[in-house]
Amino acid sequence: MPVAIVTGASKGLGRALGAALAERGWDLVLDARTAGVLEETAEALSAYGTRVEALPGDVTDAGHRAELVAAARKLGGVDLLVNNASALGAEPLVRLEELGLEGLRRALEVNVVAALGLVQEALPLLRGAGAGAVVVVSSDAAVQAYGTWGGYGASKAALDRLSAVLGEEEPGLRVWAVDPGDMGTDLYAAAVPDDDDPRPAPDRVVPAFLRLLDERPASGRYTASDLLEER
Repeated sequence: MPVAIVTGASKGLGRALGAALAERGWDLVLDARTAGVLEETAEALSAYGTRVEALPGDVTDAGHRAELVAAARKLGGVDLLVNNASALGAEPLVRLEELGLEGLRRALEVNVVAALGLVQEALPLLRGAGAGAVVVVSSDAAVQAYGTWGGYGASKAALDRLSAVLGEEEPGLRVWAVDPGDMGTDLYAAAVPDDDDPRPAPDRVVPAFLRLLDERPASGRYTASDLLEER
């Protein structure tokens, strides 16, 4: 069975994508910071009959990243790495003049440094998979200037650039940066708590990610809306 590592997998998009992969028979290594919620997710996803390893921890911890890859190795390797874990930098979001530099550092550490660190840890197994793929969850804030989204957007823009270079350096892999669009997640609620406008559920965009896995287009940046509209 193919094996995927999914970070930030206890809820939201990470859980929705993990469920879709489990339904297809993928074995999973799941990461999140909150142990109880992650264990509940792992139990729910294991009902599909696949092997699910839940490892609570912080992706900024190099030891934790090594544990995730070691767990995947025991399951057979790494066919897919999904860097979904994200930090906003400030909750709720604030203008750049108010953005604490420690918050910005946290966003960069989680969204960029830790994502690259996990890629580096998993690369030997991804290369050995023969058709390994890396998915990084981007944002429209990486390419559009929205007030209060500066720190988060900057981190996602950096992640996009790293992904683009990784795709050039690793032609044997597929490296996709995916902008999922608006979603009703805890992350968005923390970012803009006063926004009462309902957002789509994360599982609405999962077919876009599955299309990438099915069709394996060239490495690059994709939006879920484009992938869904073209079907």
